[in-house]
Amino acid sequence: MRAEKLNLTREYVARLNASPYFIVVAFQGLNVGQLTELRKRLHKAGAEFHVVKNSVFRVAAKEAGIADLGGSLTGMLAVVSGQQDISAAAKTLKNFAAEFEKLKINFGFMGNQRLEKEGVLALADLPSLEVLRGKLLGVLNAPATKLATLLNTPGTQLARVIKAKAEQPA
Repeated sequence: MRAEKLNLTREYVARLNASPYFIVVAFQGLNVGQLTELRKRLHKAGAEFHVVKNSVFRVAAKEAGIADLGGSLTGMLAVVSGQQDISAAAKTLKNFAAEFEKLKINFGFMGNQRLEKEGVLALADLPSLEVLRGKLLGVLNAPATKLATLLNTPGTQLARVIKAKAEQPA
């Protein structure tokens, strides 16, 4: 392997090892302006978009310990990876693909688990991590709130009865 390809392979291995996920997309037919817009949107979601040569990426994936990609690397491909939430990146890709029909989501990996296109799209439909945390806190907080209300109710009712008796004319 030439030195240039070896350096690229090392760079992709490092990127794959640093990211908890990656999504492979086909971008044939998108112009430079559209790709720049996609990169901006992905950056806001905490992800990066990198065009990759299929043979180099196949070797890098093998070196990173990712299951054999087989014949799934064909055509003009790019890899989306990041350090944050995969659902935010998947949502950005799904919305961009709906807006610009030329972007196609092929597959992805989360950890060592392969996600087909449907799996990536299902992740895109999940609420963000912050929303899920908020819902979980609401569920955990609800019993305590109900208990406090239940414990406070007899005292409140007693105070109302005493006040009503005090306000009655003698």
